[in-house]
Amino acid sequence: MGLLDSFEQGLERVVNGAFAKTFKSGLQPLEVTSALRRELDTRAAVVARDRILVPNKFVVRLSPRDYERMSQLGPALIDEFTQLVQRHATAQHYSFAGGISIRLKEDESLAQGMFEIDSANVQGRVNWVAVLDIDGKRYPLHAGRTVIGRGSDADITLNDTGTSRRHVEVLWDGERAQVNDLGSTNGSKLNGSPVSKAPLPPDSVIDIGRTRIVFRVLAQSADVDQFADPRREDRAR
Repeated sequence: MGLLDSFEQGLERVVNGAFAKTFKSGLQPLEVTSALRRELDTRAAVVARDRILVPNKFVVRLSPRDYERMSQLGPALIDEFTQLVQRHATAQHYSFAGGISIRLKEDESLAQGMFEIDSANVQGRVNWVAVLDIDGKRYPLHAGRTVIGRGSDADITLNDTGTSRRHVEVLWDGERAQVNDLGSTNGSKLNGSPVSKAPLPPDSVIDIGRTRIVFRVLAQSADVDQFADPRREDRAR
C-alpha cells in the first residue's frame, strides 16, 4: 500500500457518516493533504548528512465557503492532517524543528475551491497527544488510565455485547502507553495476537469483541493553540 492510499484511508475515517454530505462537492480534504505533502517535499532542506529539515508550522488559507465547510469537522480534521504530515515525514526521513502546528484560516481573496498554504520552520516544544480511534470517533487520552468496555462506569462505553463491562484499560503517561486486559470474558488482541498486558506502540490495533481500537500519537506544537479562531486573532491586532 502506497503513502497516498494511507492518506485516503485516514481521511475517509474523518469525513464519513454525518460529514459525508459536507464534502460531496467543492474542495476536498484530500486535496489539502496532498498539498501539505508537496509543501514538505519542496521545502525540504538538507542541513546535515543525516538531517533533512522541513516546515512544522502550516496555515491553510481557504475561501470563506470552504473554510466554513472544513471547520465543521473541528479538531478531528486538524488531528488527521497532523498525523498524515507526521507519517509522510517519517517515511521520507524528514526532521521537524518542533511540534507540528496546522490551522485553517479564512481568506476572502480566494475563490471557492482555491486554497494556499503558508509554512515555516518554528522551534518549540513538542506536545505528544495520544488518541484512540474507535468506530469513526476520536477520543483524546489524558495522563492516567482510560477504561474501555460496555459498562456505564467505563471511561469509554461501547455498544458491543461481545465486550465485558470493563474490558481493557489504556495507561498513558504523556510519552508511553500500555494496554491491560481487565480479566475480560472473551479476551483481547493486540495487533492480532492475544494480550493480557503489553506496551502499546503508536498505530497499534486493539481488538475486543467486535470493536477495533487504534492507538495513535500525534506530535503537536505545545507553543500555540492548534484550534484558535484566526478571525479572533485578526480582531485582536
